[in-house]
Amino acid sequence: MSKSKSYITIIEHIFLSKYAEEVREVSFEREDIERIAKELNIQLPKNLGDLIYSFRYRTVLPEAIRNKAPKGEAWIIRPIGRSRYKFALVPDKPITPTEMMSEIKVPDATPGIVIMYSLKDEQALLAKLRYNRLIDIFTGVTCYSLQNHLRTTVPKLGQVETDEIYVGIDRRGVHYVFPVQAKGGKDKLNVVQIEQDFALCATKFPSLICRSIGAQFMGDNVIALFEFEVGEQGVTLHLEKHYRLVSPDEIEDADLNTYQQRSVSD
Repeated sequence: MSKSKSYITIIEHIFLSKYAEEVREVSFEREDIERIAKELNIQLPKNLGDLIYSFRYRTVLPEAIRNKAPKGEAWIIRPIGRSRYKFALVPDKPITPTEMMSEIKVPDATPGIVIMYSLKDEQALLAKLRYNRLIDIFTGVTCYSLQNHLRTTVPKLGQVETDEIYVGIDRRGVHYVFPVQAKGGKDKLNVVQIEQDFALCATKFPSLICRSIGAQFMGDNVIALFEFEVGEQGVTLHLEKHYRLVSPDEIEDADLNTYQQRSVSD
């Protein structure tokens, strides 16, 4: 059995063995992976955490699980402590770039040698954000990369990871922290990751204003940036912009005139 099929079989059996009609949460532990694999005579994955990570961030849950969600809702996996998780129902609102969004051209300052040797879409995207100061441009705050791939522990959630952390200061002297989740290729941004970023900042940077950022490669050197808020309705989208990285000679007077006519509040 391939790794992907074994992952699907195990996660399906975990969910269905604990699911009951009309429940909105289904809790399980990492030990359940070992139990189900043994019962079904499936070779355990070398990294048990990869199975959970895969369905949280990379792969849609199996159809047998998705079909148990009411109309307009979807199951996601949330951490609830060390090696403990739960399937939870949330509004089915995928985070995807708006197709009709206008683009803003930015002179591409990514060093050629970095472009030549970028190994992964996600790493390439983080590099382009950094070298082109797109977080600064998007937020209107002077930002500095503090750490990438920050992995830490948050109370009640367990281990969480964010792709990059920026800190920043505005013209009033106010300090901010910007957790950034970056997705390239077929990977999509996930509400769970954004929730975790807010929780991470509340724990590790309680004195700073947290502004959660998502970045998505759209192809053809276009990057979508999102800023999120969290409140009574959970995670909501506050702002979205699309930036196209171009050579300087591709920016024309007509483009600059268009940008000047847009409202500063945009």
